[in-house]
Amino acid sequence: MEGRPTVLSQKPETSSRIALPWIVRMRYGIATGEIALTIFAKVFLGLDLPLLLMLIVPVLAIATNLWLGRTIQSSGGLPATPTAGLLGGVFYFDALCLTLLLMASGGPSNPFTVLYLVHITLAAAILSAKQTWLLGLFSVGCFGLLFPFNHPVPELGNHHTGNLHFVGMWLSFVAAVLLVATYASKISSLLRRHEAASLEMEMELAKKDRVASLVTLAAGAAHELSTPLSTIAVVAKELERTVASPSGMSLAASAAIGEDSRLIRQEVEYCRQILQRMSDEGAEARGEAFVHCPVQDLLSDLASAFPGQVIVPAKTGLLLTLRIPRKAVLQALVGLAKNGIESMTDRPGATVEVHAETGPERNVQFVIRDRGCGMSTDFLRRAGEPFLTTKPPGSGMGLGVFLARNLAERLGGALTYTSEMGRGTAARFELPSSYVVSVSTSDVPLVKK
Repeated sequence: MEGRPTVLSQKPETSSRIALPWIVRMRYGIATGEIALTIFAKVFLGLDLPLLLMLIVPVLAIATNLWLGRTIQSSGGLPATPTAGLLGGVFYFDALCLTLLLMASGGPSNPFTVLYLVHITLAAAILSAKQTWLLGLFSVGCFGLLFPFNHPVPELGNHHTGNLHFVGMWLSFVAAVLLVATYASKISSLLRRHEAASLEMEMELAKKDRVASLVTLAAGAAHELSTPLSTIAVVAKELERTVASPSGMSLAASAAIGEDSRLIRQEVEYCRQILQRMSDEGAEARGEAFVHCPVQDLLSDLASAFPGQVIVPAKTGLLLTLRIPRKAVLQALVGLAKNGIESMTDRPGATVEVHAETGPERNVQFVIRDRGCGMSTDFLRRAGEPFLTTKPPGSGMGLGVFLARNLAERLGGALTYTSEMGRGTAARFELPSSYVVSVSTSDVPLVKK
């Protein structure tokens, strides 16, 4: 499908977009932990630490987090900037902040040097391989700087006379495990769900594209076959006229040929009707301009399409004007009403009732209700699948409901059914309230569900 990127080609960018909100939460936790640990080591353990420097670093991390949070909120939950590069920059900044903290608290003798691996592990799960390797090399360089540039803390370097270093090693290992296990597993779970949803969407789009191809083929067949069928009909009529004129042919032969020519014309007309139905049912309006359309006018047009068979109540209670693709919506409603009429062929005089109402969120719903035989639970669950029909061969392609549902969903609405065996079916074609452009100042109250 041209123009539609695949999931794999977008993985680093998509991964970083999903992970960034969780990275922001993680950085708040790390910064808070750094401030608490620094104060604890200085006040309660009495370690010789440059307190001001060690508090400035996590404060800088919190400041960058506030900026990231505003970036996410201003773009509706996901940053608009290239997030793979943005997230990589965050990891570089955090590695540099960790280096400054370690330099001020013993350098390579500080057991929390293991925290360098946290950012590298997260980068491996989120960013591309190239970005991960570059971050790893940067972290190795930062670790190397700890040897010549550090503020000695004798208590941390004295491995053999006390247990403080070993306790620190254990605490740093626990912190690294918790960070990696919690956030990496969460991000991986989010990515799996996103990829599953993307794959499902790709499959749905592929199915719709295949159906669209079949619809185009059906419309093309109807167009191409109309000319030769018309020619056959003309020739059959000429043959019928020739047989009807005196030509020395026996009456029996003339009658037989005349009967055959009439049969040819009947079958040609039947084929043309089938092709017309295929063309009408498969023609899904695309690119139609949105126009202002009163709901009452739309209902009147629908009733006019089926005189005496579709009834619109005198007061539907919904005097709204919508801005919609009128032809497409009317075609969808006509198809739904036609299905209702055809479901009542065994009930002469029965009519389909059509009205409009507002839903719980002020959405507009067109309700088409018939008194036919109804639908079974299994068929109701599958309603809207392409080529699903109960009509006899030649009476329909089973695309009307599918195309109506596709149009409703493309407009942000939905098509739903309720049915009861032996009592009829109600189809609800729903459009969001955003399509309402005006409300009539009428004393007639709105009909609500």
